[in-house]
Amino acid sequence: MVQCHNGFMDRPRCWKTDNPLYIAYHDTEWGVPVHEDRVLFEFLILEGLQAGLSWETVLRKREHYREALSGFDPVLVAAYDERAYESLMQHPSLIRNKLKMRAIITNAKRFLEVQREFGSFDAYVWRFVGGNPIRRNPHTLSDVPATSLEAQALSADLKGRGFSFVGPVVCYSFMQAVGLVNDHLVTCFRHGEL
Repeated sequence: MVQCHNGFMDRPRCWKTDNPLYIAYHDTEWGVPVHEDRVLFEFLILEGLQAGLSWETVLRKREHYREALSGFDPVLVAAYDERAYESLMQHPSLIRNKLKMRAIITNAKRFLEVQREFGSFDAYVWRFVGGNPIRRNPHTLSDVPATSLEAQALSADLKGRGFSFVGPVVCYSFMQAVGLVNDHLVTCFRHGEL
């Protein structure tokens, strides 16, 4: 039996996988409420990168992004110039999509504007769920929606502020990842823990 960060491969989870990276992500991060702005920025960027790709692809590249994006420090990323952009586009381990790469830098700038307006991105984003996680009780993956009214509102507000790659589906995935929504299946061992 392969041990992962928080248990064994045969524990009841939301989805079936034998990928230790995916298992560790599910068991230790997905759905855990996040209040640290740097981590919120990281997930906002990663979820935008996922558009059109699998989450597993993004997870495999996550450490490369952490290195290339100064540990997902929005202050540093917002200061990236054209030379830094070109360097990112040449990085062999990143998803070299021009629009997504430009969006990372633009979104960092917009992220800082939100921080200035609300005191933190945390204070801003948690308003969309009234300050507490939305707790769902899905029995199957088909019970888990692709988006929600809250995600649509977040998406519209972010787009209005100049963010890119923040459609309703991306925003809902972000909300699930950072614990604004608990979509762990009722049969999953993490459902009750969160």
